[in-house]
Amino acid sequence: MGTLTKPPANILELPLGQRAEMALKAAVEKVVEEHVRDGRPLYIWRDGKVVEVSAQELREQSTRPQ
Repeated sequence: MGTLTKPPANILELPLGQRAEMALKAAVEKVVEEHVRDGRPLYIWRDGKVVEVSAQELREQSTRPQ
């Protein structure tokens, strides 16, 4: 964690939908990093209900290879 994904140089040439998806992913990445840094849980929708994900679980998930 700590480095946000940099957009490609040709971002303005990409379709609007693709740019919107990239912006949403960057925003989520920033929020997760802030919650981990501050030690705050994050609330997400999982299996049909809202669940709390602890900062520790977020840290563990971010260090796992994908």
